[in-house]
Amino acid sequence: ADRRRSLAVVSSPVRHNSGQAEWYTPAEYVEAARTVLGGIDLDPASCSSANEVVRAATFYDQRSDGLAQPWFGRVWMNPPYGANHMAAFCTRLVEAIKGGAVSAAIVLTNNATETRWFGDLAAAAAAVCFPAKRIRFWSERGQASQPLQGQAFLYAGPDPDRFRAEFSRFGWTALIDRQPQR
Repeated sequence: ADRRRSLAVVSSPVRHNSGQAEWYTPAEYVEAARTVLGGIDLDPASCSSANEVVRAATFYDQRSDGLAQPWFGRVWMNPPYGANHMAAFCTRLVEAIKGGAVSAAIVLTNNATETRWFGDLAAAAAAVCFPAKRIRFWSERGQASQPLQGQAFLYAGPDPDRFRAEFSRFGWTALIDRQPQR
């Protein structure tokens, strides 16, 4: 089932390698996000089992359709990795950041730097982390798998230095320069 889960990764490379479409983010990354954000108010792409790790005050599952619900506060998001889902969730997050409803967010995506949704997300972000190795996602069945493509964490919020300090243990981090190119 292709469910929208914060900890689920619906990624073609993973699915083609393993036959399973749902993969969960290791807790160490979610804990780092919680440290940076100071808590997680909302996970817009989740489920009850995923929220056992994320511990968001509010989460939306596939049935409640996170894209149709209000977004607010400090957001952790690992959107479904299908191309249409990824673009829709990232676009919605950018709108919520620009509109002021989301005060800070950390997003885990594949590092699709060539896509419009990634560019828009990066333009709304203050910092990025490219992990030094591909994340080893796990499933409820205890299996582990790594996608063929690397990942990225993007941070939007008031404290990019804290994000860099916390996420630098996972890989390369940088502030995102918002100065227009000349």
